[in-house]
Amino acid sequence: MKLSDCTALIRSKNAGPFSLTYDIMFSDEATYQHVKRSGVITSEVMAEKIGCDVNDMKFFVCDNALAFKFTIPRLLPAGDPADADLHGGQQFAPLMDIEIPELSK
Repeated sequence: MKLSDCTALIRSKNAGPFSLTYDIMFSDEATYQHVKRSGVITSEVMAEKIGCDVNDMKFFVCDNALAFKFTIPRLLPAGDPADADLHGGQQFAPLMDIEIPELSK
């Protein structure tokens, strides 16, 4: 199963002109807890997928929101002429294909 198959939302967006934030949200606690226990969503895995230094990442496990959230520095400031994604909304794609172990029933 892919991460995109078991989440309610995977997104990226600006967190100011110099940062991007990512949200991985679930609609039910059982799936969220399963993914959390599997260990496939960690700061180290996310840094590798996104291509940033894990030490530059702020990573949060938000049990009350059934979500994982992390923020990284943007490579270029939002609005820079060389920035191809002004709003940071297309940066989540590498997360969609993360393999999640099947949930046993």
